[in-house]
Amino acid sequence: MVIQRWQSLFLLIAVIIMGCLSFSPLATLPVEGKEATTIYLTDFPVLMVVDILVAVILFISIFMFKNLKTQMKVTTLSILLICSIAIGGAFTIFVNKPNAQIEVVGALMLLLLALVFTVCAYRFMKKDYRLLRSVDRLR
Repeated sequence: MVIQRWQSLFLLIAVIIMGCLSFSPLATLPVEGKEATTIYLTDFPVLMVVDILVAVILFISIFMFKNLKTQMKVTTLSILLICSIAIGGAFTIFVNKPNAQIEVVGALMLLLLALVFTVCAYRFMKKDYRLLRSVDRLR
């Protein structure tokens, strides 16, 4: 069996990554005389809601393959929301907990991976769209 639509696979991987984002550490907060406190995405309800929203939007986007233009718009929206999670998370951490140290291996890496897979899916959608337009031109 050959995978015909790579963008569906990339979107599924991005959905899984966005689901794992909830359980990965955003930052650590050093406390004197005690063990460092780990900060998770669940500590910020707004970011958690946006994370769940992005995962749902990406999952719905997988099944929009019959309407490629809408699928591309929804994927673009999810790219913007992923970027807003990164910016909002960094801003929230630096404002609320200024001496916190960002976990590069945790949520930051997962956000970047989700963004890369979503952009790759968008590029394959664009490639399919160009192919469909060229076939329509020949008819």
